[in-house]
Amino acid sequence: MNLNATLFFQMIVFFVLAWFTMKFVWPPLTRAIDDRRQKIADGLAAADKGKADLAQAQARISLMEASAKSDNHARLAEAEKQAAALIEQARAEAEHEKARIIAQAHLDAVQEVQRLRDQLRGDVAKLAVIGAEQILRREVDSSVHAELLNQLEAEL
Repeated sequence: MNLNATLFFQMIVFFVLAWFTMKFVWPPLTRAIDDRRQKIADGLAAADKGKADLAQAQARISLMEASAKSDNHARLAEAEKQAAALIEQARAEAEHEKARIIAQAHLDAVQEVQRLRDQLRGDVAKLAVIGAEQILRREVDSSVHAELLNQLEAEL
């Protein structure tokens, strides 16, 4: 074979292969590389945006914490006021209840004294009748006895 013909055919095959590669192989490869480059750029942009959002969120959180602290102080002050009012109300109710209990105890004591006086009158009347009976040494009729008791009781 002729060396020139071989070189000529090899050049034709090379150019056909180069054309085929540039027409059918190279565009998908460049497209894939461009897509990959775009994804990397989007990822970096998203990371930057995420960092900015994180910084913004941290700033909002610090503001909310400061606001919450002031709200907590206000709530604590309000709770202390309510607690003081409740304590004062409880003290007033306790004083009222104490006065009521003392008044009830006084009333009970007065009633008990009156009951004991009435009982003592009855006992004295019975003793007087027994004493009178022993002195007279005679039996007293029960109706006369009841009348005499009532009379003595009225006198005492």
